[in-house]
Amino acid sequence: MPNEILLQVKDLHTWYELKKWGFFHAGYVRAVDGVSFDLRQGEALTVVGESGSGKTTLIKTILGLAPVTKGEIVFAGRRLNGDPRAFAWLHSQVGFVQQDPYGALPPFMTVRRILLEPMIVNKIGTDREREERVREVLEEVRLVPVADFLNKFPHMLSGGQQQRLVIARAMVLRPSLIVADEPVSMLDASVRVEILELMRRIQKAHNLGVIYITHDLSTVRYFSERVFIMYAAKVVEKADVREIVHNTLHPYAKALLAAIPDPDPENARRYRDVPPGEPPSLVRPPDGCRFHPRCPVKIEGLCEKEVPPDFEPARDHFVACWLYRGGGER
Repeated sequence: MPNEILLQVKDLHTWYELKKWGFFHAGYVRAVDGVSFDLRQGEALTVVGESGSGKTTLIKTILGLAPVTKGEIVFAGRRLNGDPRAFAWLHSQVGFVQQDPYGALPPFMTVRRILLEPMIVNKIGTDREREERVREVLEEVRLVPVADFLNKFPHMLSGGQQQRLVIARAMVLRPSLIVADEPVSMLDASVRVEILELMRRIQKAHNLGVIYITHDLSTVRYFSERVFIMYAAKVVEKADVREIVHNTLHPYAKALLAAIPDPDPENARRYRDVPPGEPPSLVRPPDGCRFHPRCPVKIEGLCEKEVPPDFEPARDHFVACWLYRGGGER
């Protein structure tokens, strides 16, 4: 069972400054706007949201690839933001699985060299120990027989094999946290569950913390303990995976759940009522709840004026929606 806290994110803001003509301040893009959560060792957390919701920027900020405008990031008890040396240390503790496996792999390197590179950069092990680790991690991701893959280049692998190689590279330094950004969105449907099950098996075997980023709620039940729903740079609902799937509360989360493809033939005759419009601009987000311009059940005079806090209508189930203000404010 997950116990000690591995990662703490406190009131995190990532704002990108806009300049007119390259000199004059023209505002900010509020890519992440007040996100807080804890991740325990051995726990898998999924962040769900449509394109532009801020989920990838959230991960980039945690990894030190985007600046922290406000807030605090603590990993394994060590405060990270503002300390370049701390982020350099973090990169040896975290494995990153990218969305596009072919784009993430250097085309001029063999499989062996791709897996050796992180250990060489971090000055880990002798040549013999590195070679043993390469073979060990290839066996773990089921790229076997290992000898058949060591001297291949990425273009010689299938999409599923490329993603297995990306996972192997993420695991080669024995990290305590894996960050996976849409790891199956570029793969065939027949391969997606296989890759998710591989990652889940590796996570359980090594007691890893995992942050899984996706726009597809249908894959969440295969992978995580907790789910966060993001909309317009804010977390609007968070709960454990069963609670999210069976007791969805926020109108936006309900719309995401309703959009999951269902093979039922009756769907051809069933109308799906989806929220109209587009996500708001993160340069000039609307006042109040950011979903209110598209919300079919908004409370007039309240939702468009006041930012909803986190309410807790059920135990450990938080939702930022005024419809649940009677459920107890967090």
